[in-house]
Amino acid sequence: MRKIALSLAILGATLVSVLYTAPAHAQATRTWVSGVGDDANPCSRTAPCKTWAGAISKTAAGGEIDNLDTGGYGGLTITKSITLDGGDAQVASVLVSGTNGITIAAGATDVVILRNLQFQGLLGNGSSSGTAGLTGIKITSGATVSIEHVKVMGFSGAGISDARTGGGTKLFVRDTIVENCAGTGIAAVAGATNTVVLENVYSIDNKYGVAAATGNNVVVSRSVLSGNSTAGVEADSGAQVLVDNTEISHNATGVQPSGTIALGNSDIAFNSTGISGATTSYGNNRIFANTSAGTAPSGPASNPVTSGPASTDHGQQ
Repeated sequence: MRKIALSLAILGATLVSVLYTAPAHAQATRTWVSGVGDDANPCSRTAPCKTWAGAISKTAAGGEIDNLDTGGYGGLTITKSITLDGGDAQVASVLVSGTNGITIAAGATDVVILRNLQFQGLLGNGSSSGTAGLTGIKITSGATVSIEHVKVMGFSGAGISDARTGGGTKLFVRDTIVENCAGTGIAAVAGATNTVVLENVYSIDNKYGVAAATGNNVVVSRSVLSGNSTAGVEADSGAQVLVDNTEISHNATGVQPSGTIALGNSDIAFNSTGISGATTSYGNNRIFANTSAGTAPSGPASNPVTSGPASTDHGQQ
């Protein structure tokens, strides 16, 4: 009996020691998803997860989730710094009905990168506006959001909506297509001083191509804003938008300024109304074949201001 009792005591002490010293499962800096994965997996390359939502809880802040093959990986709410990369050769799709594609509700210093993804809200593909996806990418908080090589289509609201209200935030969108959304293609909707830079963006067949609310500073370059039912580019009072080397065509109104819109080296053509209010021009734009030309832009702004603070110098030099 004494030997049995001693053996049991040793076994119990060993188990307690093992349980006490066993480390918790650490989050990985890189995880993987696959169309044939399982969210019960550790999301490693050899045992990938099935969805973005399944992988993000196993990914450390500042880490990256990659996909291994073409698949639909579902909607997601992001609350920390993270990179989602669909890869160059696959289709990493977010297909949703009645909800947002991805909501970014990250921390005040967080950086979120979305790269090589496709968002499908189903509007126009047999879905009514009541059952279509709401907003493709909705940003409510976070310091910097970068959207690269992304396609957003068929949402009942905006394609990309930046609704951050704190001011001082940044949105970068590059090499991206936003089309067939009942709302604005790319919207800076909050009344805050945020920075928005759009490069090589196609915002087509939406309600507005690009729209900026009060306080936002927006740059649009090398882009196409076409076929939008209300306006190609719009600025509310107190917003500032610089449009450079961009085609604005076949919209109900090409340029709709309640705030400040400056135009440089751009084509405004084949709109029902070319420009609906006062704008600033660098004198190198081409305004052609609009049903109504509308309000001629002022300028040229290429004459630099010779007095006053340098911030008032709009010169092309």
